[in-house]
Amino acid sequence: MHSPDVTAVFQLPDEPATQRLGECLAPLLSGGRVVFLEGDLGAGKTTLARSLIRALGHAGPVKSPTYSLVEVYVISSLYLYHFDFYRFESPEEFLDAGFSEYFNENAVCLVEWPERAEGCVPSPDLRLRLHYAGFGRVLEAVADTPEGAQCIKALTSAWGDDNSSAMPAPR
Repeated sequence: MHSPDVTAVFQLPDEPATQRLGECLAPLLSGGRVVFLEGDLGAGKTTLARSLIRALGHAGPVKSPTYSLVEVYVISSLYLYHFDFYRFESPEEFLDAGFSEYFNENAVCLVEWPERAEGCVPSPDLRLRLHYAGFGRVLEAVADTPEGAQCIKALTSAWGDDNSSAMPAPR
């Protein structure tokens, strides 16, 4: 289910703003959520994921999963899987690696480069699209499920308390 009317745009002028957005998003994610992190190399996908994971309470290092394909974090009763499919040659590598079982009601899955596993990776609740904007970034959040829509509404509200740069995206 795609909800194109539930979209928000966040202006991220610097890395601390990207980190703050991850911190605001973290408490809004619950088990069963799938979040696609989309954008060019260096757009801030891993920075966003790292701040989100730390905000959930992970105190150790948060590495990019570029070479390992997945990094696993157990935070309280929640499993968080951070995937990076950049190095995939074909979508079937997702199935061959057995990643399907990671996507369940007890896990939050953050997926970088989801298009490299298109047709195999489950559909997202939320798409976070990062774009370059001068020296900063713009993040467009798009809901694909009712749960994603609730998340965007709560994120817009939380972000608005700190910064009024969240706004409904034109459609």
